[in-house]
Amino acid sequence: MQDREEDNGVSMLSGRRYRLDLTAEQAQMCEEFGSVCRAVWNTGLHQRREYRRRGAWMNYAPQCAELADAKRDHPWLKAAPSHALQQTLKDLDRACREHGTFRVRWRSKARWSPSFRFPDSKQIQVERLGRKWGRVKLPKLGWVRFRWSRPLGGEVRSATVSRKGAHWFVSFLVDDQAVMPERHAMPGTIVGIDRGVKTAAVTSDGDFHDRQFITAGEAARYRRLQQRLTRSKRASANRRKTITALNAIMGQVTDRRGDFCAQTASRIVAKNALVVLEDLRIKNMSASASGTLEAPGSRVAQKRGLNRAILDKGWHRLELALTNAARYTGTTVVKVHPAYTSQRCSACGFVSEGNRESQAVFRCKAAGCGYIAHADANAAINIKNAGGQPVSACGDLAARRSVKQEPVSRATGRTPS
Repeated sequence: MQDREEDNGVSMLSGRRYRLDLTAEQAQMCEEFGSVCRAVWNTGLHQRREYRRRGAWMNYAPQCAELADAKRDHPWLKAAPSHALQQTLKDLDRACREHGTFRVRWRSKARWSPSFRFPDSKQIQVERLGRKWGRVKLPKLGWVRFRWSRPLGGEVRSATVSRKGAHWFVSFLVDDQAVMPERHAMPGTIVGIDRGVKTAAVTSDGDFHDRQFITAGEAARYRRLQQRLTRSKRASANRRKTITALNAIMGQVTDRRGDFCAQTASRIVAKNALVVLEDLRIKNMSASASGTLEAPGSRVAQKRGLNRAILDKGWHRLELALTNAARYTGTTVVKVHPAYTSQRCSACGFVSEGNRESQAVFRCKAAGCGYIAHADANAAINIKNAGGQPVSACGDLAARRSVKQEPVSRATGRTPS
């Protein structure tokens, strides 16, 4: 989702995704388009890295000019639409600028799902055929039918065709004419959210948001398929079938997680003008424990289980959903320092590692307090009380960092304010 400024405020661009009903010929063309775009991405990335090693720069404009010359020497490049190839170079240019040339990943044939974008709205025509079906006209693909699962709701700006599992989808970027409100309907309301591995999100209001994204039967079948995959021969037909079955299960899990995050975010921003989250380094928190400087390879199994729990709950996806949904309600989303939010008593402010007796129980050890609450709810209140200001602490509980306690006054038994 994107925003664009207008004279009367900020108008938003939203995404609409539909499942395509391709013919065999169109499906083959989409595969070919994706392969060509992948080759252009990898070649462009290799060229940029070679230039950087020599201390020079390569940008979008010269690469786009060289692409036109390459089409004369390599006719297979002409199979894909020109705008899709140019858009691939634009995406590569943006990725290199944001992440650095040597941090951008190659697009592997085995791991990367084919996708390509048509950025010119003048070349895209959308028609509705009936209650359940519509069709879109795309360059070189012609008219393609898709399942009309929801209204477009605006003018189409671009279209992206991608494959997920065994199915192809088209995603339209539309101008829905919605304008970000200058003020929330309930100003002054604020909520803190604690994201956990047992419960996906707990709010300072005492609401617990969670659901299972994979059933017990699906989990058992997934384990059997993984075992079958390890015994299958590489590049065999059985291996491809097993991978397809694995992707089908994980695709359903991903869709459920996305639906949960979208619904949860919509409910939260509708009731609150300010949403406060912890500033979590999710990528670092879910990094593998193998090969670390401290005790390489130790506690790998435990860390692997924690990583799976973090990724399964969709912490980052919920954050993105909150940011997107907040644009329609005028909600502000801020992040605060996560240190000691789970060890601090929300009633008196006393900080101690012993306050959290278990994953779910918080009991303040300060003399004269004895506050008892659910540990995640207590942490959510601390996040809310931060109100966009960093939580003061002398350390945190991240991996490879010391677990320190804030200085405690001997007279009062509490941390200084």
